Amino acid sequence: MKYFGTDGIRQEASKFTPEFLFKIARGLVDYAGDSVKVLIGGDTRESSEWMIKDLETAFETLGVEYSTIDVLPTPGINYCFFEMGFDFAIDVTASHNPYTDNGIKIFERGRTSGAKLCEEGCKVIEESLEKPLEYEPVPTSLRENLHDEAVSLYKEHLTNYLGEANFAGLHLGMDCANGATSVINRTVFEALGAEVELINTDASYGQKINRDCGSTHLEQLKALVVEKRLDFGVAFDGDGDRCLMIDKEGREVDGDEIIAILANHLRLDKIAITVMANQGILNWAKDNNIHAEITAVGDSNVAEAMRTFDIKIGGEQSGHVILPGEATGDGMLTALMVAKVMAETKKSLHELAQVMTKFPQVIVNLPATPEQKQNLKEKDEVKKLLLEYSKKLEEVSGRLLVRPSGTEPLIRITMWGNDENILQTLSSDLRDKLADIL
Repeated sequence: MKYFGTDGIRQEASKFTPEFLFKIARGLVDYAGDSVKVLIGGDTRESSEWMIKDLETAFETLGVEYSTIDVLPTPGINYCFFEMGFDFAIDVTASHNPYTDNGIKIFERGRTSGAKLCEEGCKVIEESLEKPLEYEPVPTSLRENLHDEAVSLYKEHLTNYLGEANFAGLHLGMDCANGATSVINRTVFEALGAEVELINTDASYGQKINRDCGSTHLEQLKALVVEKRLDFGVAFDGDGDRCLMIDKEGREVDGDEIIAILANHLRLDKIAITVMANQGILNWAKDNNIHAEITAVGDSNVAEAMRTFDIKIGGEQSGHVILPGEATGDGMLTALMVAKVMAETKKSLHELAQVMTKFPQVIVNLPATPEQKQNLKEKDEVKKLLLEYSKKLEEVSGRLLVRPSGTEPLIRITMWGNDENILQTLSSDLRDKLADIL
């Protein structure tokens, strides 16, 4: 598709003009009809504020019933639109990207929960984006804001999902990335008895989201955990659909390890992971007779595999974990569940993470245009080069994955193996040679 990537539409915020957003709204109406109800929310980047308002104007003009909830984590928006009786939710967010970018995620009603907009719906919206627009915008007459109700409903969901839990004695750090989790931050943890140290919790619209903080920049959280001798730390991305964790010694615990921890504790015999998964979780699954379903990158692909093969848990190394019964990844709920395992087993996060042994892994990025991404798939010279480096990696029991990013103008080169120094050298060499070819 031209506009939709692995996680909705994502691009520079300036490209989301009022006309572009109106065409998205029109496409949704073309797909579902004008009798639908739409809930609109998003994250804290400065462009989210005016994008939400432009979407409201579009739906007002089209005669579609809508409401807004302003800032709320993506999983909260997904949960609330379904429970509040809306047909669709539009989530204005660019997740972990810098504030200069923004995006659109669209959820529709599934049989039991919200689900990302199906391929048919995406295609209809893409068709709308290519057609001229002939509407006079109508100013919004009554802006119904359901933010407080949505926050309360989402917090109740988190507490109910967790069930009986006691976090008394747990002392943790939390980095909200100046993003959407800032509106709920410590409350659920503290209600269960934990003590929470917060950083980067600005919930206002602005330019701070993900800037040197959150799950893409763990330095602040690591320093906080070590300095204050906390039991663990948790870092969210801008829209709160994923988290990474830090153990008490300052070591990162990623999505693969979190999946292994939870699957092991819940005694599950199947997991869904992507081609980006560390070799360590594959080895752990094999050693424990656990079936690992491998999917393409993207939480929607993981969710589809979970539905198709009745898999209770899945996710991505980046910290996007889909828990049993959930429709999408939820960073706050994931952190709560790991904390519950810690409380029940009386084990530290570091001890729990020993359930699997991570292989050394190196990821390097190559800036790339859409044309260069396409050349990556089509050029015979590229195919020969990748085969050559795959063979070189066999010497360190490794493997190679080279793929165009679906959310950023990058080609990602990932290598696994048992010697990190060799991986560093090979990955840099491959990046340089790919750059020359492309």
